Amino acid sequence: MTHTYRADSFLPVDVLELSELRARNRTFDGAYRRTALANLGYAVTVLRLFDVRFLRIGLLYLVLSILLFALAFFRARRSRHDFADRSEVSALYRRALPTVGQEDKREYGRPFITAGRDVLAVGALVMTVEILLLVFVLQV
Repeated sequence: MTHTYRADSFLPVDVLELSELRARNRTFDGAYRRTALANLGYAVTVLRLFDVRFLRIGLLYLVLSILLFALAFFRARRSRHDFADRSEVSALYRRALPTVGQEDKREYGRPFITAGRDVLAVGALVMTVEILLLVFVLQV
């Protein structure tokens, strides 16, 4: 897959583009980082405040936060291309129902498509952690 970048692809041309870039970063990338930070904080709390019996639970949440940080990193790399690349499928824009904020019909990179694989990966990861957490709690 080729990526066509503007020479200044991460320097917004105007306020509308800056607003779009910030919204995509906050919504689609920031959520993964915030979740990883919250899990890291929980892991540190469990490891510092609780007894040695809870060591496995704290380490489990530490591993979860590390894996979520890795997923956030790869998601952010892909998101850069989503914003910087020109869409070859502009028919998606013509078929979409316009909403508030789309009146100018500018194209900000490829259209957003829900990250189904990322959602499935996070779901499977959290389900595994919750099952292990239940096993650890029942053993104590």
